[in-house]
Amino acid sequence: QVQLVESGGGWVQTGASLRLSCVASAPILGTMGWFRQAPGEEREMVATITFDGIPLYSFSASGRFTISRDNAQNAVYLQMNNLKPEDTAVYYCIARELPHTAADWGQGTQVTVSS
Repeated sequence: QVQLVESGGGWVQTGASLRLSCVASAPILGTMGWFRQAPGEEREMVATITFDGIPLYSFSASGRFTISRDNAQNAVYLQMNNLKPEDTAVYYCIARELPHTAADWGQGTQVTVSS
């Protein structure tokens, strides 16, 4: 099982930016990405990225968030711009050590956006 360590969450005001980082304990050949869970809501996909760097965004993230990864560092990042109160959630990093295998999850990092 791969260990994932997230960082970069925090409290910001509407319109601000944050950059989340996640570093894996081993090389990741499969998809990496970010999910989030707001209070009382189901966990939802925010963005994912393949080993070759092909991104996929949720509708709410598209145009505001940018996902990237550094395979040499076993890391994935989420640049979040123009944050809104509805972005408030715990953000979880996910990674598939090998393609088409079960994903490992990080512990989560809290993002709070105040109006």
